[in-house]
Amino acid sequence: MGSVAWIVLSLYFALMIVIGWWAKSRVHDARDFFTAGGRMPWWLAGISHHMSGYSAAVFVAYAAIAYTTGFALYVWWAIGIVFAMAVGSVLFAPKWPRLRQRLGIISPLEYLTTRYNLPAQQVLAWSGAALKIFDVGAKWTASAVLLNVFAGVPLHWGVLLTGGVTLIYSTVGGLWADALTDLGQFVIQLAAGVAMLVVTLSKLGGVSAVWTIWDRLPAGHAKPFAGSYTVVFFLVYLLIDTLSYNGGTWNLAQRFIAAGNAAQARRAAVLSGALYLVWPLVLFFPMWAAPLLLPDLKAPEQSYALLTTHLLPSGLIGLVLAGMFAHTMAMTSSDANAISAVVVRDIIPGLMRGRSSLSPRTELAAGRIATFSFIALSLVIALTSDHFGGVLGLLILWFGALVGPIAIPMLFGMLPWFRRSGPSAAILSWAAGLIVFALTKYVFDGQVARLGANWVSTVTVAGPVIVAFVVFTVTGLVRPWRDPASDELIDALGTDGGPAPEQAIAHA
Repeated sequence: MGSVAWIVLSLYFALMIVIGWWAKSRVHDARDFFTAGGRMPWWLAGISHHMSGYSAAVFVAYAAIAYTTGFALYVWWAIGIVFAMAVGSVLFAPKWPRLRQRLGIISPLEYLTTRYNLPAQQVLAWSGAALKIFDVGAKWTASAVLLNVFAGVPLHWGVLLTGGVTLIYSTVGGLWADALTDLGQFVIQLAAGVAMLVVTLSKLGGVSAVWTIWDRLPAGHAKPFAGSYTVVFFLVYLLIDTLSYNGGTWNLAQRFIAAGNAAQARRAAVLSGALYLVWPLVLFFPMWAAPLLLPDLKAPEQSYALLTTHLLPSGLIGLVLAGMFAHTMAMTSSDANAISAVVVRDIIPGLMRGRSSLSPRTELAAGRIATFSFIALSLVIALTSDHFGGVLGLLILWFGALVGPIAIPMLFGMLPWFRRSGPSAAILSWAAGLIVFALTKYVFDGQVARLGANWVSTVTVAGPVIVAFVVFTVTGLVRPWRDPASDELIDALGTDGGPAPEQAIAHA
């Protein structure tokens, strides 16, 4: 990586810090820090939701999948998210700003005290916060891998560089900084992705390569399902994506909470889904073509980075690398904001039960301290990621398997069909999902392995989320729970306007 690329990358990092510092002027209290005061335009919420939905891991772990498997990556990942956003625009996205309007929430888990009870809320808050530390750690590791390939920067220094820049603007500017940097990063990655596509097509003979390369790629690369990514795996990930992208991944819920009203949240979900339908085709094409341009690569996770260094001039290399970092910094900064909201509004009040609540000024200070601490802990995980199965292990197995048990009571609890699933259902489903993950990963791993390599990921990911869903549903049928405040809240989330539930007024 030449001096021009370093200058471009340095300017990018500096711009992110400047935007974060400017956004500080818009943050006056915890509501501004965590939900942009409920004033985020739908188009900014949609772009921010999209940018916060994936990271530089796409250019490392997913590039490896594209290199070895082909088009199946687009089907199970992008199409799964498009489906999730179509469902969510109707069922989930509109409910988040209604929760803010009725309960005054600034944390995605804050409503669970009214919907279930305090113990259920605390269980989900603590376990979800711990899980996200591992998830974000994988994102830092992916960024460091890219910087190592491009410039020979040691992995630990790459982790500290990208994490350090994000730590500064996230701690200072809150959700406004996250969303505004997301917008800038969207423009950068758009330019970088298009540049990479154009250069790749020119190397392969022009635009016609879009449909002619598939016969030249290894067998099976044009199939919608291949290798470990079977139809069953795809169906499982439809459920996981629906849970994750509609709020089970807390930073994505923050984008809907920050929208002005239900209609704007719905439009934001549709915009994000449309971007997932179109943009991955541009982004993934060079990855799909990589076996032709870099045959017999022994480290497929380096394929996209190596394509960039082989095909692009120095200035564009810096731009593409900035685009890669854009995804990681967008996701991790928004994760940090969401986790700190949970810490300040859910975990700390739970620990202070019976004492006076935090003042607005103290809430804002606590939010910044929590943001700093979360990013710092995730950097520690990134520096030790090999102990958890590397980037792909952290992303697909750990996070994919564990997000479901946490998200099921959180999201399905909003829906009237599950109103009889109460605190017991929430805690039991969470516990059952975690137990199944532990059993399949560490106790019966030999038996799972005997199913064949193509089924290991499917069973490890599918088991926890399916068991958690069944337990949540069956518990509600066997031990139906009735609570007037919970019923009133669920009914209120179905429509705009109207009086807030009585307990919600006191809570706000």
